Amino acid sequence: MNIRLAKSAGFCFGVKRAVEIVEKQIEQNQKRKIYTYGPIIHNEIVVSEFEQNGVSVIEENSDLSQLEPGVVIIRSHGVPKKVMDELNNFGFEIVDATCPFVLKIHKLVQEFDEAGYEIVIVGNETHPEVEGIIGWIPSGRYHCISSIEDFENLNISLDKKIGIVSQTTFNYDKFQELVEKIEQKGYDICAKNTICSATEERQKEAVEISKEVDAMIVIGGKSSSNSRKLYEICKSNCNNTYFIQTDDDLDLSVLQSIDDVGITAGASTPKKIIEEVQKKCQK
Repeated sequence: MNIRLAKSAGFCFGVKRAVEIVEKQIEQNQKRKIYTYGPIIHNEIVVSEFEQNGVSVIEENSDLSQLEPGVVIIRSHGVPKKVMDELNNFGFEIVDATCPFVLKIHKLVQEFDEAGYEIVIVGNETHPEVEGIIGWIPSGRYHCISSIEDFENLNISLDKKIGIVSQTTFNYDKFQELVEKIEQKGYDICAKNTICSATEERQKEAVEISKEVDAMIVIGGKSSSNSRKLYEICKSNCNNTYFIQTDDDLDLSVLQSIDDVGITAGASTPKKIIEEVQKKCQK
């Protein structure tokens, strides 16, 4: 079996940075309580390993007054400003592991809002990253779209200027399509492509490989948005596309008559899991 592994598979810069920040805090604060606000990344295995090392996850809307004082690491997806304020008010030491590309969007939406733009966020409104972005818009005025149907339901006066940003892991082609649709309606727009460059590269590579192989394996966490998008992209080009978390999920029987297999992985998938899947395919 010929295996083609995507060069971009695995941890992106922001995820790698967040994981390293947690590891450093574990090493430096062995006598202090360590938390992450929400899962540090969208990979259940990584989060579980950190929990085994004493790192607790603070769930949304938790009563902070009931928690033991300590260090709170902000997840790579970021959090709303009010969460940062609340953590400060309760005296927690904050270590910000928000991806720098996400922090850039927080700054952009504040600038758009202050300049009087109607803000359109292209992404999934219930995703933690988007929830965080919304929480940095001073006025609280925004529109969130992820499909043509959402675009058609946009209710913005034509005399309004529109500032557009995107969830960092959104599908690049879909983002471009939605921006063009908004522009064609006659709006005065300022669109910022805030899709992470690593996401663009990963998606383009997934398209190329999935068109050239007989089967495609996408490795990622169940709650990983960028991994799910990779699966959708690969599935559209290769019917034999399988989404798995680890090598335990891979049924080799489905690959018995396959000559060429492609493997890619989401931005929160550890290298060791990718290697384990690759080895299993080679057996």
